Parts: sequence; C-alpha cells; structure tokens
Amino acid sequence: MRHIDGDPAAEVAALYARTWPRLIGVLVSIGGSRADAEEVAQDAYVKLLGRWDRIRRYDDPEAWVRAVAVRTLVSRLRRQQVAARAAAKLLGRTSEVREPDGDALDVSAALARITPAQRAVVVLHHVMDLPIEQVADELGLPPGTVKSRLARARQALAPLLAVQEEVPHHA
Repeated sequence: MRHIDGDPAAEVAALYARTWPRLIGVLVSIGGSRADAEEVAQDAYVKLLGRWDRIRRYDDPEAWVRAVAVRTLVSRLRRQQVAARAAAKLLGRTSEVREPDGDALDVSAALARITPAQRAVVVLHHVMDLPIEQVADELGLPPGTVKSRLARARQALAPLLAVQEEVPHHA
C-alpha cells in the first residue's frame, strides 16, 4: 500500500477492515486470549492512526501494525508468566503443565509450552510464512536471534508434536 492522497481516517479504516481478522488470528496463535488479542490489536491501530502520515508511505503498513501488536502481546505474556510464577512461589506451589493426553495432537497446547518469544517467531515464520529477515525486522531482533529462537522452539515442540506410531505386539 503506497501513499494515497485522501482522508487518513478512511485509509486507516480500510487497512483495519482488510487486516484485522488476520492480525487477530496471529495474536491468538501466539497465545493471547481473543480478548487480549483484540485489545492489543486495537492499541496497535490507534498508534498507527497517530503515525499514519509516515507509515502510509511504507510498502507494507500491515507489517508495522503486526509488529507493534506482536511485541505488545509478547511483553504482556511475559509479564503474566512472571507474575504467575511469583504467585505460585508465594503460595508454595509448583506450576505443572499437563502432558498431552489421548491421541489428539493439540498444536495450541504444544505452543503454550514454549515461551511467548518463541511462539512469536514460530507463528510469524511458520504460520504467516514470513522470511526470517522480516520476522527479525518486525520483532526488532537480529536474524541470528530469530534463528536461535526457532531452533529452541522446534527442539521443545518436537516431542510434544511427535505422532507415535503404534507398533503391534507379537506374542
């Protein structure tokens, strides 16, 4: 989307209408609740409106909104994890994450077992199909950090997403 001479509010509204569902899907996939995703996305679009004169000239204003929303959500999820661990420690509890049960492969549950920062790079790279360089740019990270987070996330996810083949028992 290049610079268009027109009403800035109308231009942002058009971008919002075109990109909102996709952004909410990304945010929920990273681990936010629907309510958190909508709140974070709304904040990102409000920030966009205030900067539209500059961002409207970008090749991909949607990438800017996504970057702001993902960074905000990852930060929020980190704060929630720290608070939950502190509360559990104060109450003398340990946080135990249940192992997946049954034959169902639950990608959401598996993603919940990795850090928010790892979820962000996995979703942006593997779900949104963004190249590593773009993920790095959107998250404000060096490409090597993105690659490292992807590698650690894949390593953590591998046993959670492994499909066990049933081996017949021969008596």
